[in-house]
Amino acid sequence: MVATVETVAFLGLEARPVEVQCQLVSGLPNFIVVGLADKAVAESRERVRNAIAAIGLSLPPKRITVNLSPADLPKEGSHYDLPIALALLGAMGVVDAEQLADHLVVGELGLDGRIAPVPGVLLAALHAAQADKTLICPAAQGSEAAWAGSEGVLAAPDLLGLINHLKGATVLPRPAPGTVEPPVPGPDLRQVKGQEVAKRALEIAAAGGHNLVMVGPPGAGKSLMASCLPGILPPLTPAEALEVSMVASVAGTLSGGRISQNRPYRAPHHSASMAALVGGGLRVKPGEVSLAHLGVLFLDELPEFQRAVLDSLRQPLETGEVSVARANAHVTFPARVQLIAAMNPCRCGHLADPALACSRAPRCAGDYQAKVSGPLLDRIDLQVEVGAVSAADLLLPPPVEGSAEVAARVAQARARQTARAASSGGARTNAELTGDALDAYAAPDAPGRDLLAQAAAAMKLSARGYTRVLRVARTIADLAGAETVGRVHVAEALSYRRRAPVN
Repeated sequence: MVATVETVAFLGLEARPVEVQCQLVSGLPNFIVVGLADKAVAESRERVRNAIAAIGLSLPPKRITVNLSPADLPKEGSHYDLPIALALLGAMGVVDAEQLADHLVVGELGLDGRIAPVPGVLLAALHAAQADKTLICPAAQGSEAAWAGSEGVLAAPDLLGLINHLKGATVLPRPAPGTVEPPVPGPDLRQVKGQEVAKRALEIAAAGGHNLVMVGPPGAGKSLMASCLPGILPPLTPAEALEVSMVASVAGTLSGGRISQNRPYRAPHHSASMAALVGGGLRVKPGEVSLAHLGVLFLDELPEFQRAVLDSLRQPLETGEVSVARANAHVTFPARVQLIAAMNPCRCGHLADPALACSRAPRCAGDYQAKVSGPLLDRIDLQVEVGAVSAADLLLPPPVEGSAEVAARVAQARARQTARAASSGGARTNAELTGDALDAYAAPDAPGRDLLAQAAAAMKLSARGYTRVLRVARTIADLAGAETVGRVHVAEALSYRRRAPVN
């Protein structure tokens, strides 16, 4: 007899169906798992053996074969423990093998029979809902699985409790969806004194979803302003919150099934590897750029990152997704992020102050900033210089406007973009405008077009740089409540394109 249990394999944010088939035949006692399983799956034999022993059962003295089908699909992770155990119990006649056909199972087993949390339960729940199956998952992740909108979720604390439920001896309670956490207030723009140009650029970046780099000396407030950005961005919509939670679920960072309306904010250290930033590793996991999906990726000390690591961001910034290619799998993760970067103008950081600058100034500025490739900088819409903050600036009273006032203007500008997207089915933010939508909504009037043509020739703008100026100008017009992109909007957008290192 062959008992079959459904489970899934995770490839990026895709859940692929997997059949766990178990057969008992006469022969020398043995327990083997086949089907392109990694070490974690192969080790499940011992966890399953001990978990079954913990509930008072023993394996029959037969040849036990577990096949994970399709055999050419890589199987990674410990979430195969529970489906293997249930398939084995079905083959032993402990549970009804036909009843198992209506379920999809994920979970890791402890040696005492407890069912431990695993990554990807939300994706498995969505897949089970589409297949009209009941999901069996760890009790600690029942609230996470309940977000899939299906009532068919069994959250079992241990193997014995699950068997008793399947046999009708007890009934496991249906889990409720986890809580929705309200936005948590962060740093406020009122803490930033001076830096009006940089704060204006930050507002434009928030309004249009644009990338931003700030260049200035140490202590100018670059990191503080970057940390203020989530506070002026609109909260996640329910659909966006679910999308962000799916990435967190695959990464194993969705705690207690709680979904947050806060936009992700990730600030990896400049020692991060390429796999840490864009994803990968032996078991492919989402990187920082995917964990920041629909939020902010802040890279401080930009030139200190390895150049190859920074250049790996070029494709995600352009396409909004990361494709990780391996010999046995190609995995795609979403990566629609706002890149906010900060850097010193040179290695010593005091290029603009002759009293503090090093003896190699200004040549050191070119060498230092050349660590960041031109193609990457070309993908950054706003490039602003941040001046040093003087003692006189620090003695000033707090600014009248804080994050709340700026967030209100950003929300109005985003509402205009959302209305355009609803009528045309186009990009959700100005930073994503392309093709016909860019021509329809961001084309400047005649004076603006003349100014842009002259500036493009003088500044030697690339085609990408030209379109990014148009997108920024469209956002500036939205903040001003203007229907048409005018000369003044184009002029301000051009002011945020740097032509050469600061000197």
